[in-house]
Amino acid sequence: MQFRKYLFLLSFLYIPFVAIAQQSYPLYTNDIEAQRTWVDSVYTAMTVEQRIGQLFMVDVFSSDPKAKVDKIRALIKEQHIGGIIFSKGGPMRQAKLNNEFQELAKTPLLIGMDAEWGLSMRLDSTYAFPWNMTLGAIQDNRIVKDVGARVGEHCKRLGVHINFGPVVDINVNPANPIIGNRSFGEDKVNVTEKAIAFLEGMHSTGVLGSAKHFPGHGDTDQDSHKTLPTLDFTLDRLKNIEMYPYKPIIEAGVASVMVAHLNVPNLVPEDGYPTSISPTVVTSVLKDSLQFHGLIFTDALNMKGASNFKEPGEIDLAAFKAGNDILLISNDVPSAALKIKAALESNEITEERLAHSVKKILYAKYKVGLSNYKPVETENLVADLNTTVDDIVYSAAIENALTITKNGKSILPVKNLDNKKIAYVSLGDDSGNHFLKEMRKYTNVSHVKANTLDEMITKLKKYNYVIVGFHRSNANPWKSYAFTDKEKTWLYEIARTNDVVLDLFVRPYAMLDLLSTTNIEAIVHSYQNSKISQEKSAQLIFGAIPSKGKLPVSLKETKAGSGFESGTLRRLSYGIPEEVGISSDSLNKKVDALVRSGITQAMMPGAQVLIARKGKVIYNKSFGYHTYNKKRRVRPDDVYDVASMTKILASLPLLMELRSQGSITLDDTLGELIPELKGTNKSNITLRKALSHYARFKAWIPFYLATLDTVTKKPSQEYYRKAYSKDFNIKVADELYLRSDYTDSIIKRIGESDLRERLSYKYSDLPYYLIKKFLEDYYGKDLNKLTSERFYSSLGANRTGYKPLDRFSKKSIVPSENDTYWRNQRVQGYVHDMGAAMQSNIGGHAGLFSNANDVAKLMQMYLQNGYYGGKRYISKETIEEFNTCTYCDKNVRRGVGFDKPQLSGSGPTCGCVSMTSFGHSGFTGTYTWADPEQDLVYVFLSNRTFPTMENRKLVMSGLRTRIQEAIYESIID
Repeated sequence: MQFRKYLFLLSFLYIPFVAIAQQSYPLYTNDIEAQRTWVDSVYTAMTVEQRIGQLFMVDVFSSDPKAKVDKIRALIKEQHIGGIIFSKGGPMRQAKLNNEFQELAKTPLLIGMDAEWGLSMRLDSTYAFPWNMTLGAIQDNRIVKDVGARVGEHCKRLGVHINFGPVVDINVNPANPIIGNRSFGEDKVNVTEKAIAFLEGMHSTGVLGSAKHFPGHGDTDQDSHKTLPTLDFTLDRLKNIEMYPYKPIIEAGVASVMVAHLNVPNLVPEDGYPTSISPTVVTSVLKDSLQFHGLIFTDALNMKGASNFKEPGEIDLAAFKAGNDILLISNDVPSAALKIKAALESNEITEERLAHSVKKILYAKYKVGLSNYKPVETENLVADLNTTVDDIVYSAAIENALTITKNGKSILPVKNLDNKKIAYVSLGDDSGNHFLKEMRKYTNVSHVKANTLDEMITKLKKYNYVIVGFHRSNANPWKSYAFTDKEKTWLYEIARTNDVVLDLFVRPYAMLDLLSTTNIEAIVHSYQNSKISQEKSAQLIFGAIPSKGKLPVSLKETKAGSGFESGTLRRLSYGIPEEVGISSDSLNKKVDALVRSGITQAMMPGAQVLIARKGKVIYNKSFGYHTYNKKRRVRPDDVYDVASMTKILASLPLLMELRSQGSITLDDTLGELIPELKGTNKSNITLRKALSHYARFKAWIPFYLATLDTVTKKPSQEYYRKAYSKDFNIKVADELYLRSDYTDSIIKRIGESDLRERLSYKYSDLPYYLIKKFLEDYYGKDLNKLTSERFYSSLGANRTGYKPLDRFSKKSIVPSENDTYWRNQRVQGYVHDMGAAMQSNIGGHAGLFSNANDVAKLMQMYLQNGYYGGKRYISKETIEEFNTCTYCDKNVRRGVGFDKPQLSGSGPTCGCVSMTSFGHSGFTGTYTWADPEQDLVYVFLSNRTFPTMENRKLVMSGLRTRIQEAIYESIID
């Protein structure tokens, strides 16, 4: 009577399910008649033993010793098992075993794996996608679908037909020891939506998915691998939480469901039965009430939650009688098969019951293509399981998952870099090196370490912004994620005395250990400690990408679904070419080959090359060495003398800023701007003409020649001394000081110089000597201070500036030349250009040093019409005015300061850029170009002048523009 009452209650509970459940048969294919014919023919040809064998899926490690593998071979031949679930090992070993096992099997084997976050869950040398908890933070389910599709593609490539994922457990218990990060979170709707999206992606590849662990393993603090967890909840609770996802997932066409080993007293009337062998759970609820017609798997029968219940063989029979189709990882297949056969012979099990499960298994085999089985191809296998596409999908997932749950003082993203002193403190037992390296692409970030808390607090006093990264192992989702007592103490005290951003590269539940977050200004959840997660989180903190994620679980002070959606400051981000419509394969192959060819042909000893599109750096590589002796490799932070690129990276932005403010116009004359030029032949030349190289200036004046001894051709004692003094205070190079009054002589000589007879285009450095004079007089500061204060510091271009020896180690400065004609020494850390050197190494036309990453920031600022990092530097109208070819009709291709594409024939570009593009080159072997129409920045830095500027191979080869052409050839959108 009690049992009937229970069934009535259960049936009443599921009336809404039954009323609207669709009659979905997820194992059927579009060619159902052909499928049915194949299934019937295979089934009919089987013996009873072969049919019973189909019910078993046994496990094997591809790393197992021969003795274990031999047992599997025997089970295939003697017990006719229907499937294999592969576990730990490697992809090549698994592929070979897979092919061997399939060859042994009379009926092709259904191959399964636990690949919840990809094959990496079990195999080395394979790709690890984000864990479900990370995916649970994403708001765009299309991204989750993409992850599912990539996981499916990998499974399919390795011959895996069914992936036992995703986990659809609602993880409402933070202490859950086995689910945790494997769950999409605690919100039942979000979990359901994410699971369906993941399954749709996986199913789109032809790989079957599996919803687990029915009826729900989310609210338990026990591990069913070790014991039988109890869920002592009401039926109403079970329906509304634990079992909520299954109805919509079944309607969405999930191919299989895995039943857990759980003790659920209010759902299981069979006394002492785990859910996996309960007819009520498997048949009455899952098959009848929920109308599920796909494959039903037991969870592994060797788990303690099941194996503790009955003897091997008995548990298998009970599971089959309960309604399961496939008995997963039986402890004793031969014993279990005999018991099932005996039950069949005694009519305890009917032939129809056996046929029901076996035919379902065969329908599944047909659906995954086993009616036309092909072995796994091993060529390029590992490469196919680790592709650029995987990186793209992973990056998109992480970028969309990153979550800001607190942002006091609007501390995020980091603004006003010019007044920030930033420290990074690493907590946890894993590396945060990728995080630190990425942050340093934006500005100076100091990694502060200490042996004691007092030492740490003392060291942090000189910083006004502290980023604390909490890093623990990313190896698997079961790794420890908690703070130690020491780490909590340090965090509390650091936060008490500093403005702190806490970035957690672990599951969100780590926050539950903290007694208070009052003193922590901002909290970022990055979820995982992978390389890409660290890089994307750094980009988020510095405003290169927005915050979009929502917390998938509740914490003490923050509810599930919380998260600040932040915009960006439009700083450069970093990523993969395909993300911005460029082919990685084409770009890397072509550009790499060209640069290496240039080094091989001694065009230059080394180089830095950077390419950015749509605000994302997608290529940033260093090649070769500082010199031909090959002692020091070129590194990303090394700085080069950029030569004439100084014109558009130092002088021009300062002029454009003044133009934006209305302080000058391009029609102002040099005489108006520089009183010393009044009355000279330069007086009436407009700024526009001078900077367009259409003003009759001579190309250059070799000022240094007049300071050489006419006999020895060495620096004359009249002009130079080896040591500094008041009268000789212009440091040209090591132990070479120029007479203090010589700078005025330079300006005077330019003012007195003749103009060319004919008005036509002629590139000249001379106007930039005058621009330097104007700017420094206007502000009362030299260009070194001006550019740093007004641009470089706030841009985060901290590797850019004049006089690099004042800021950097000499070994990080690439030498320019072995000077044998004037300075008679290696030029390293001093400007190569002679005229700029004679101006204390600070020229308007030369003198700047930088690396490719910093040059890209300035060029990107131009592309963004004068805006970068949350700051407006120059007006859009001014950018357009300076980027105008005013005298094109006079065959002058130049803009105002900027170089522009050739008007005909050969020129400064590949000829494949838009006419709105702009840039500049440098004598030392440098080049940068930006194209607004393609939203593209290209930077090439080299020291082709080393060891001598007579080496013109780089110039004559056109290498820099050939690389530019290769970039455009790689565009695919």
